[in-house]
Amino acid sequence: MSTSRLFALSALARGGPMHGYQIRQAAQLDRTELWTDVKAGSLYSVLHRMAGDGLVEVVRSEKVGGPPERTVYAITERGRRELAALRDAALRKVRLLPDPVDLALQFTADLSHGDLVEAIADRRRAVAEQITMFEAEFEAARPDLTGLEPWIFEHCLARLRADLAWHDDLLDSLERNSRRAS
Repeated sequence: MSTSRLFALSALARGGPMHGYQIRQAAQLDRTELWTDVKAGSLYSVLHRMAGDGLVEVVRSEKVGGPPERTVYAITERGRRELAALRDAALRKVRLLPDPVDLALQFTADLSHGDLVEAIADRRRAVAEQITMFEAEFEAARPDLTGLEPWIFEHCLARLRADLAWHDDLLDSLERNSRRAS
């Protein structure tokens, strides 16, 4: 599943022909980097690859003011079919993204109990800070959100809160194990 393709095709289907900078601005306006792995800077290469795959086509080049000249893309019929397939897959399939912390936990035998607890506590604080940031972004964006957009924020917050609860459970378990070992 290419979320960058899904975003770029969606932007073109929704907004009509656009150049890469306009699509990048749409990603920033939609706060896409907050809740997906789409990076605004990568959209240019995605557009180029999709043009090679026949999903988008170059409709013109335009130059407004000084450089650079901008290539304007439009979604093709093949791109619309790809968009429908990508959207359907994203809506129907559950994807558990790997978290490097799980791999790191497998290799903590050489850490002291205190160092492990400190590392997990630091990570827990980072998750809590991310929740606070998302809540602030949600409140700031709320007046401008339409349709299902509030549910995107709610989904991200639910996942972050579950991650925070997991950290709390892990820290409690480490504390119980430490008391038993003493």
